[in-house]
Amino acid sequence: MPISIWCILIAAILPIAAVFPAKLDKSYDNNKPRDPDYWRSGFRARASAAAANSFEALPFFAAAVIIGLWQGGSVEWINKLAVLFIGLRIIYILCYYTDRATPRSISWLAALLSAVAIFTSPIWSV
Repeated sequence: MPISIWCILIAAILPIAAVFPAKLDKSYDNNKPRDPDYWRSGFRARASAAAANSFEALPFFAAAVIIGLWQGGSVEWINKLAVLFIGLRIIYILCYYTDRATPRSISWLAALLSAVAIFTSPIWSV
């Protein structure tokens, strides 16, 4: 199975992993995991936003990998781009944690462009 398919699984786990550190706080109440007051500010809000954006990025990335492979894109190239996507998304989450907006936006854009490259890879891998 191509590495890029495994990257879809990793991308699906990233939103959960992104919010997990915010749930380690002793004030977190697992009886009310979606309590808006808990997620309102600071690190918790940034972790929640990183998780939400990771969920938003997942469908296009998964579709891009599946379509790229299905339509005859280079498996080697798609694998490299998928690993790049995951790395950039991890950087994105870390930038959210540390409240670094510009690097976060750059990593978001680079990850989006890598997914676009995966999606369009069958066109230029003739």
